[in-house]
Amino acid sequence: MIVALGARLLARLTQPRFKRWENNAPALQEKQFRSLLANGRRTHFGRDHGLDSVSSYEQFKEKVPIRDYEALKPYVDRIIGGEEDVLWPGRPLYFGKTSGTTSGAKYIPISRESMPNHIDSARLALLMYTLKTGNTKFLGGKYIFISGSPELEETGGILTGRLSGIVHHHIPAYLKKKRLPSFETNSISDWEEKLDQIVRETSRKKMSLISGIPPWVEMYFERLLAHSGKQNVAELFPRFELLVHGGVNFQPYSEKLNRLIGKEIDAIETYPASEGFIAFQDEFPSRGLLLIPDSGIFYEFIPADAFHQENPPRYKLDEVETGVNYVLIMNTNAGLWGYNIGDTVRFESVNPYRLVVTGRLSQYTSAFGEHVIGEEAESSLQEAVEATDARVAEFTLAPLVENPDGKPCHQWFVEFEREPSDLQRFARILDAGLQKRNAYYKDLVGGNILQAAVVVPVPSDTFKKYMKSVGKLGGQNKVPHLSNDRDIANWIEENVL
Repeated sequence: MIVALGARLLARLTQPRFKRWENNAPALQEKQFRSLLANGRRTHFGRDHGLDSVSSYEQFKEKVPIRDYEALKPYVDRIIGGEEDVLWPGRPLYFGKTSGTTSGAKYIPISRESMPNHIDSARLALLMYTLKTGNTKFLGGKYIFISGSPELEETGGILTGRLSGIVHHHIPAYLKKKRLPSFETNSISDWEEKLDQIVRETSRKKMSLISGIPPWVEMYFERLLAHSGKQNVAELFPRFELLVHGGVNFQPYSEKLNRLIGKEIDAIETYPASEGFIAFQDEFPSRGLLLIPDSGIFYEFIPADAFHQENPPRYKLDEVETGVNYVLIMNTNAGLWGYNIGDTVRFESVNPYRLVVTGRLSQYTSAFGEHVIGEEAESSLQEAVEATDARVAEFTLAPLVENPDGKPCHQWFVEFEREPSDLQRFARILDAGLQKRNAYYKDLVGGNILQAAVVVPVPSDTFKKYMKSVGKLGGQNKVPHLSNDRDIANWIEENVL
């Protein structure tokens, strides 16, 4: 009772800040911009890019190019080598370690100033939920976040680990008694062994809040039910009140999760990243996630269809429009400057600023010039699912350039929980949905350059086996839904089909 009253009071005290987000986001962003510039001038990066002569956003765009991790890496290497004041004054508090590409692992700096963004934003999401719904029952039981290991290593004298593991060390003392699993269980490196231990550790607890990436929450629920013999999670956890999720589009997983839970349950969608906590759901139900404009991040947006131009247009928050697919660029108080995190977003509204994540810039299918993005593929698949009463566990889409059965096409590898009675009808609806959402694809099919999509059913656990084969089972890892090559498709054909 005391905790619930405290939560309601704190939510009301935080309400003025939420109102400023809704009413004054561009002004708050300008304040972040000025603060970042003032600190950036004191760094090696600032001197290299002439930040001391920058006083406007237009000048900033001229001085600071867009870069990904590969372009930032020389500065990170200097930090690892022991230098100070490289990207941000002083030395980072942590490195958030994430999967990389050509450079191997990526080391994302997290500063003393940026750490509150990662910690406070999750708390603010729960306070917003309390404010909007009045529900505090989720505070009465135990909590779990299905996350990476909290064990940290050192890189150049800086503590290093997965962001979720770093955050584990900053949990307020009053929450530690309620949080599961134990430190020892969370530190198990093998994902499946860890998940089994989490099941054993939590199955008899009074769980009220469960958080994690949807596919791995789903896997946790399945193993819970197999272990307990219960029909659904609500039977096992009658006090389960709130699901907090993020990292992937929830829609493909919602039906199965609801079925596993066995009752209607509230959910909060969040948008965290190693580079910063960006947005969270503020209405229930919601059309998009509310952008956090005052937490040490200055955002820029580049129209996705212009991103690969030599000098693509860059817009600040008050210049964005609804309905446009943008590449999200971040400048942060951890020393990321003009940094492309690889996500694409679209604003559902600009009063207030609510967005949806539409996909990954690196995950698209455009072998034939169609540039299909994640949202288009996932929405088309959902349309086929609803029309045929099928159930889909997971999928991936790859181009089939050399098709022995005809013209090139999109090949969808789909792991069904329940196959449609008419697979060809499913494929026709899926293809029509994608044509409706992507004009380039429609022209290619209509012009007889591509044949209609081909759907290939795959056995249960195909994608779990694939993720395990590449060392990415569990934690914050997600199955790539779109490819511009056939690496995943070839693995499935060689190892499963």
